[in-house]
Amino acid sequence: MPITTSCHFLSTCSVLGTVLDIEGGFKRDKRHSSILQATCNLIWELKPTQIMRCKNARMGTRKKVHAFVRVKPTDDFAHEAIKYGDDNKSIDIHLKKNTRRGVVNNQQTGWSFKLDGILRDASQDLVYETVAKDLVSQALDGYNGTIMCYGQTGAGKTYTMTGATENYKHRGIIPRAIQQVFRMIEERPTHAITVRVSYLEIYNESLFDLLSTLPSAGPSVTPMTIVENPQGVFIKGLSVHLTSEEEDAFSLFFEGETNRIIASHTMNKNSSRSHCIFTIYVEAHSLTLSDEKYITSKINLVDLAGSERLGKSGSEGRVPKEATYINKSLSFLEQAIIARGDQKRDHIPFRQCKLTHALKDSLGGNCHVVLVTNIYGEAAQLEETLSSLQFTSRMKLVTTKPAVNEKYDAERMVKNLKKELALLKQELAIHDSLANRTLVNYDPMDEIQIAEINAQVRRYLEGTLDEIDIINLRQIQEVFNQFRVVQRQQEQEVESALRRKYTLTDKNDFAAIPVVQKAGLVDVDNHFVGELDGQGFGLEVTPFSTKSGKKSKSEKTLKERLRPRTPPSKSVAFEDFKKEQGSEINHILKENKSILNELSKRASETTQRINAIKREIDMTKEALGFQKSQREKQGEYENNGLMIIDEEEFMLILKLKDLKEQYRTEYQDLCNLKAEIQYCQHLVNQCRLRLLTEFEIWYNESFIPEDMQVALKPGGNIRAGMVPVRRIVSLGEDDQDKFRQLQQTMLPEGPDSISFYNAKVKTEQRHNYLKTTMGLQQAYRK
Repeated sequence: MPITTSCHFLSTCSVLGTVLDIEGGFKRDKRHSSILQATCNLIWELKPTQIMRCKNARMGTRKKVHAFVRVKPTDDFAHEAIKYGDDNKSIDIHLKKNTRRGVVNNQQTGWSFKLDGILRDASQDLVYETVAKDLVSQALDGYNGTIMCYGQTGAGKTYTMTGATENYKHRGIIPRAIQQVFRMIEERPTHAITVRVSYLEIYNESLFDLLSTLPSAGPSVTPMTIVENPQGVFIKGLSVHLTSEEEDAFSLFFEGETNRIIASHTMNKNSSRSHCIFTIYVEAHSLTLSDEKYITSKINLVDLAGSERLGKSGSEGRVPKEATYINKSLSFLEQAIIARGDQKRDHIPFRQCKLTHALKDSLGGNCHVVLVTNIYGEAAQLEETLSSLQFTSRMKLVTTKPAVNEKYDAERMVKNLKKELALLKQELAIHDSLANRTLVNYDPMDEIQIAEINAQVRRYLEGTLDEIDIINLRQIQEVFNQFRVVQRQQEQEVESALRRKYTLTDKNDFAAIPVVQKAGLVDVDNHFVGELDGQGFGLEVTPFSTKSGKKSKSEKTLKERLRPRTPPSKSVAFEDFKKEQGSEINHILKENKSILNELSKRASETTQRINAIKREIDMTKEALGFQKSQREKQGEYENNGLMIIDEEEFMLILKLKDLKEQYRTEYQDLCNLKAEIQYCQHLVNQCRLRLLTEFEIWYNESFIPEDMQVALKPGGNIRAGMVPVRRIVSLGEDDQDKFRQLQQTMLPEGPDSISFYNAKVKTEQRHNYLKTTMGLQQAYRK
């Protein structure tokens, strides 16, 4: 028999009945002769290095799926049936035997599951730190990642993945991942990183784009389909949206959440009736490196619909049909996972349903995978809990090959190659023309050579260097480039010196010119800054009028010259109006706002005091209860029908009485403050409305042409309501109002919550606007 000298000799040994064990040795089968065993031993002695290389090739780059279990908090926990390991990484399930099976009963009653972690009574912060933080951080390094939430209906999958969108503290994995991605982008100024998101829903084996309601998504012409290519699996027809900041990503997330399909049954009031996949696409280009290579990655955040038994959920109507599709797709998912965990299987049934086909890259691709299984801790749900844990154990058998996704920018490659080719041709042409120059350097210049050329250019401009020695074409180009650099630096130095000495005003900036004029900026000779006839920045010295209340002729001429030919925007004109014609009403508005802010501050302080008193009342009641229980245990004493209590309990009763009195007093003060705040808010709204009304009149008289003013009058061509009201109302919201609103609603949750709440409010406003528009259209049709 010939001896194989390559990795394929493993199959020869397999035929002979010899198996390579984990240690790298052989397990011998007694069924074969000693000659066959000797042959295998000889092969082992000849090629030990190749055996180890083949083993490493199979096992070295693979990584198992991380699996975590999150237990839903409950007051009725099955302590006898569910046991946790001391390391918090194992869970044991014990079921009682079914006595109906008779005396001979081989039913299994105990199971033990090894996990990567168990999350009991865990906060959303702890869940994210444990499950998702490392996976998301690796995405910016080019690794794909997938996080899936699996479990029975109502076990908390959607709460784990999306959280409560109304409360910042209770946000789930998706909004926290969005925040982490943008925080990491801020920490990498050397890279140009773009972020895109998509939101896919699989409902009754049909694909839906949850972001298709946005105007930027455009109309869908063709139905959505799952397509495979050498780069992986993608959804054709699914809209992918570019997000430049954190708030934009939150707006897309809230938009998709609004469009999700939910239903109600006995086990969950807001049960998800579909599988949803929120995907974050990351693409990073280096700003410091000039190569064509860049990295891409994507994070799939999967919220699976929960398996349910119709007998327990009590579903009616269309819900049973939805449950049938959900259970069927989850069964196919489990079949694909079982096949994926079996190393001997050649075919994996990914195409059985849309869910497994869409998750093909996640279940068997080059990404990090984390599974979060949500279970009940109650005895009534033990069968479903056991089924979920068995799915988790099968998922841990799946292995993936995480790898960095590196791509090459074809356009940059072609551009760089063409540029390099042109430079080489020019270098060779000069080399041929100057035959006496043999020492020509064709390598690109380094930082030291560029700095030397910069120094030579500066000495040449200062006159200390007569000429610059030229060796090759690269040096010529760099010399001209350094001339440009020095010239720009000198321009900046001159402009900075002028700004320190004078006030520079752009003639085309209509908002800045009135401010400079009103400020009355003067120099040491009692002259103020004017402007020269011409374009750009200008300085002019004009006589300063010593008479207050009267404007000089030159100042009036200047104002006439500065009046814009086209009317300024309303926002700019509104700021000017508040300083001049509307200064009085604006002053009253500011005073009312100041009073309103002071009342709001007092109300906040009163609320905090009330909460503190309430906590102290609860603690006192608890202490009184403890004293009463102790008294009952020790025996109660009576004197003439009256109960005798000790001094400590008596002091607690007096303290509780005083606290209740303080609570009533503070609560009455809070009610009075709220009434004052409501009245003051009414005054602020009246002042704002009057200010806006007078501004509209002033703006129409000052900037709108006479023919347009005639059209705006009653009976004209333009009717009231043709101009959107929000264009006018927005002028009344100044920075002070916005800051007060942020201070009262957002900042208590932390500065990081501002973008979260802003996106939530904008999404709600958009949907309210769409509902109102549709209602008006229906009323118009009627």
